[in-house]
Amino acid sequence: MDENMEKVVINETEESPSNTENTSENKRKTFFRDCVEIIESTIITVFIIVMLFTYVLHPVDIVGQSMYPTLNENYTGEREQKGETDKVFMNTVFFDVKYGDILVIDKDKNYLLDENGNVCEPQYDPPINECIIKRVIAVGGQTIELRDGQVIVDGEVLDEPYIASGSTTNDSGAFGDKYPVTVPEGYYFVMGDNRNHSTDSRARSVGFVKKDQIYGKAIIKYSPIEEFDILIGSHKG
Repeated sequence: MDENMEKVVINETEESPSNTENTSENKRKTFFRDCVEIIESTIITVFIIVMLFTYVLHPVDIVGQSMYPTLNENYTGEREQKGETDKVFMNTVFFDVKYGDILVIDKDKNYLLDENGNVCEPQYDPPINECIIKRVIAVGGQTIELRDGQVIVDGEVLDEPYIASGSTTNDSGAFGDKYPVTVPEGYYFVMGDNRNHSTDSRARSVGFVKKDQIYGKAIIKYSPIEEFDILIGSHKG
């Protein structure tokens, strides 16, 4: 062998016991940190989902056929008993109320007009005292009239493609000969789409809807899934 040739020697360094212990300790710390991050992420995700479905997208079961054909188009008593009626998501925060919106309402009080045209709670006409779902027809400050089967708001006949075929729009005793009626500020006049089978603002047990009686606005029909529909703008047909 050439004496001038350099020898290359590779020395493999063995880990000392202390290095091994440090590596194991680092692995344990990393594992613990990862577990904490996973738990934190899970808690935050669950919190967001709970808040989302409590306030932003609150599920509601639709009972009855007062909003046919927009909701419960295939309604039958048998389907209702089986829990097969339509289900919607309602938004309970950050929404304004305007014509055509579908509202979920707590009708624990009924508001009518006294002989002087002021809002009152009738003494001998109890409220329906139920949670109802109806469509906004007129808002505070607007004038509404029901005449010859038509709905007239601020002097214009409404085009209502959403109502059930054959529906008639007559007052059920709420305002009688007081029409045209100006809806008080902070109140709403609502009706179901199935006018012949809807207890709404035309009835003395309902009357005007006060703003603080509104639970939320229905925005999506999510069940049955094959009938999925966006309810915002449904008044446009």
